[in-house]
Amino acid sequence: MTDTIDPRVASAAQHWTHRMVTNGVPLADFQDVTGSITKWDEWCAAWVARGEVHESLGKTAEEGGHHLSAGSHFARAAVCHHFGKFLFTHDKVQMMSAHNKAILAHGRALPYLDPPGERIIIPYEGSTLAAVLRKPRGVDRPPVVVMCMGLDSAKEEMRTNEDIFLARGMATLAFDGPGQGEAEYALPIEPEYERPVAAVIDWIETRNDIDTSRIGLWGVSLGGYSAPRAAAFETRVRACISLTGPFDFAEAFDRAPPLTRAAFAARCHVDNEDAARDVAARMSLADVAGQIRCPLYIVGGALDRVLPPDHAQKLAEACGGEATLNMVEDGTHVVNNRPYKYRPQSADWMMSRLLK
Repeated sequence: MTDTIDPRVASAAQHWTHRMVTNGVPLADFQDVTGSITKWDEWCAAWVARGEVHESLGKTAEEGGHHLSAGSHFARAAVCHHFGKFLFTHDKVQMMSAHNKAILAHGRALPYLDPPGERIIIPYEGSTLAAVLRKPRGVDRPPVVVMCMGLDSAKEEMRTNEDIFLARGMATLAFDGPGQGEAEYALPIEPEYERPVAAVIDWIETRNDIDTSRIGLWGVSLGGYSAPRAAAFETRVRACISLTGPFDFAEAFDRAPPLTRAAFAARCHVDNEDAARDVAARMSLADVAGQIRCPLYIVGGALDRVLPPDHAQKLAEACGGEATLNMVEDGTHVVNNRPYKYRPQSADWMMSRLLK
């Protein structure tokens, strides 16, 4: 039976097990869905079907007035739909349908989360970026952590990442940048990521319920490039976290799994790997890391097979200010197999920079 499994299914299951479970997919659901399919073409529909199970539970809870339960069910549905579409770029009809389901389910969850979330639309260069703002309970004008997505992540996947900051008195603003989440269809990936981050911070400065003098940046995977890239140019940032991001994505591109390369090409709005490689060549921190003056917390996974582990060390050595490197020796990509070795530590570090 194992020999008949599409290698793309095997690759997705092998590389993303820990990420999907850590970010909200029940382990039993992961095992059921990945164990029930043998072809990559079945991936998206199988995850949508599982998401609909959680949606149904959410609707029942909501109708009964059990809003806390409804929120958790809808949030779980959203991540199932999201993981159905996240690398399913070869079938845009299915991908977009699953994506819309993720957005709708996440939107239904937001008012019932603890603390609740607020859907935000941010103007950006003639277009818009969608975001979710969550604020900790009982904190007047909290600092805010702006969360930069990776290549295939989106704000609907961020709830467990948000919670570690919210529990420590910081607000979170997770946004879909160009080529990411809701913006991936209209806007290609933006190597000069300081541009969308500036737009997000401009929007934050219109609010009177957030402390605009205490802004942190957080970036995951490819967002681990985007956040420090933005910090190199954006003086309004007080502290920055980079989670297993590339120092030079051109170097990393050919070593990435095939599904990742295909997703990068799709979100660059190009139709071949050579054109995608040209975009990747613009995504290097080598010439800008020395401009980073805010404190930087860098997480590396020594067993990372998606991005080169030594890129974390390169960033730590090149940055122009204070750098803290947490290299997790038994950590895979984003260290989702050992979240207890970086999540609380990075949140404590950010708290010490924004709340002191």
